[in-house]
Amino acid sequence: MLIADFLFRWLHLLAGITWIGLLYYFNFIQGGYFKAATPEGLADAKAKLAPEALWWFRWAAMLTFITGVLLLGSLHSKGLLNDYIVLGSSMGTLMFLNVWLVIWPNQKIALGMKEGDAAAAGAKALLASRTNTLFSAPMAFGMLAGPHFGGYARLLSEGGSGGGLGFMLAMALVLALQVNAIAGKMGPLTTVKGVIHCSIALTVVIFGLAYYL
Repeated sequence: MLIADFLFRWLHLLAGITWIGLLYYFNFIQGGYFKAATPEGLADAKAKLAPEALWWFRWAAMLTFITGVLLLGSLHSKGLLNDYIVLGSSMGTLMFLNVWLVIWPNQKIALGMKEGDAAAAGAKALLASRTNTLFSAPMAFGMLAGPHFGGYARLLSEGGSGGGLGFMLAMALVLALQVNAIAGKMGPLTTVKGVIHCSIALTVVIFGLAYYL
């Protein structure tokens, strides 16, 4: 059982590295190239590069999610779940759903793989992708803080039980940002610098709420 648990953690990490690495590639590199590329280069990238990268992207997300669910089940059975892990895994789940239900369907239209309004589909895919980038830093913080951040152990030793006001406010903020990802606006997520700054700030806010409240 210990070996299986370790192997799932290893697979979860490998898949997560692939998934988030490609997420950063799309947002930090490919987007800028698409704006600066020649018409011929853009057409070639949309026909060959982007579909291949999206294949690895969405299936890495799938493997990360499946192994994550198995690990959560193991943690739950051992009584090791806490607010940080729940917040991190909640954001990871929303990111996974964004990949398969928003980004991929709309990217197929934007890349000409399926008929539809390419401009509108591209905008929807971009907003969901930027939201996933926004969630990436606090998601990783939550997953690492769950077993490693001493502050949570201190909180429990002082009589806290988790799931308090701070946790609920943090979760409400995450859900509000997810609603914006589906039917909102880009706002400061328009630029690479903006989404990076917002991701770091969101990490501070979410886990500040979870820790202090």
